Amino acid sequence: MGRFERYLTLWVGLAMVAGIALGSLVPGLVAGIAAAEVANVNLVVAVLIWAMVYPMMVGVDPGSLKGVVRQPRGLAITLAVNWLIKPFTMAALGVVFFEVVFADLIAPEDAQQYIAGLILLGAAPCTAMVFVWSQLTRGDEAYTLLQVSVNDVVMVFAFAPIVAVLLGVADITVPWETLILSVVLFVALPLAAGLATRARLGSDARIAAFRDRVKPWSVIGLIATVVILFSLQGQVILDRPLIIALIAVPILIQSYGIFALAYAAAYMLRVPHRIAAPCALIGTSNFFELAVAVAISLFGLNSGAALATVVGVLVEVPVMLSLVAFANRTRTRFQQG
Repeated sequence: MGRFERYLTLWVGLAMVAGIALGSLVPGLVAGIAAAEVANVNLVVAVLIWAMVYPMMVGVDPGSLKGVVRQPRGLAITLAVNWLIKPFTMAALGVVFFEVVFADLIAPEDAQQYIAGLILLGAAPCTAMVFVWSQLTRGDEAYTLLQVSVNDVVMVFAFAPIVAVLLGVADITVPWETLILSVVLFVALPLAAGLATRARLGSDARIAAFRDRVKPWSVIGLIATVVILFSLQGQVILDRPLIIALIAVPILIQSYGIFALAYAAAYMLRVPHRIAAPCALIGTSNFFELAVAVAISLFGLNSGAALATVVGVLVEVPVMLSLVAFANRTRTRFQQG
């Protein structure tokens, strides 16, 4: 884990501060960025999202899909948690907290926005960062790649319908055209570009070298997007700093709860630890780049939904590091073969 990734929470925090300052000092620039839209897609943010997503998609190896025969239980747990449980528990937590527990603290229209952001986080399982968590738990790299590859394929087809259903349940109008366009722009096309790049490069060594060169752009894109988001959300945060903590509560409960469920299932099904730990961490972590992109496309740069997805970025790294430590401490209770 590189120094930059290890302190990602710090960089995100500094980006938030920089964004708030930017919004206060040069509001005209921020307004210009916000106005650069085509078909409800912000062009500046679209470029940054591609910078985040493309390096991850280069790592998706279609040939790894055949590896499922080695350990189908680990993949089954990952798919069940990611697509049959996690999106719905996140939506339920959002409704419980923002329509019941925090109802007296938040305006109803704001509550719906935060719920929407949480739904987008819950429906987007982790991709690239899970390789970091897998490495820190001595996970099986090939199998982790298999799990991520299968998740990316499923995401292309399942993300939009699940999000649409859950947003509809939350009484939020679903702009289907924008949602589908977001999935095509930020999942399908980057995945196609990543596969084309792999084919052009040919050898594993050249692919690995290329990924190392473009990987920094993923984090740069994330940080720049956070700066833009918080430049638009700055006044809301200054006026109501408590909102960040309130949004973090259901995200924390979801993260630890999903990990406990997946990790316990792997233990009971006697999945080896080198597969069990990454399969639990994949479901716990989020593809926050996609969630941020879709939130911006659906609801706008200065929306509560976009703010909720960015809070997910802020919370994720310390949570995941604590779960990595727990997984390492409990390694000996699992099969090791």
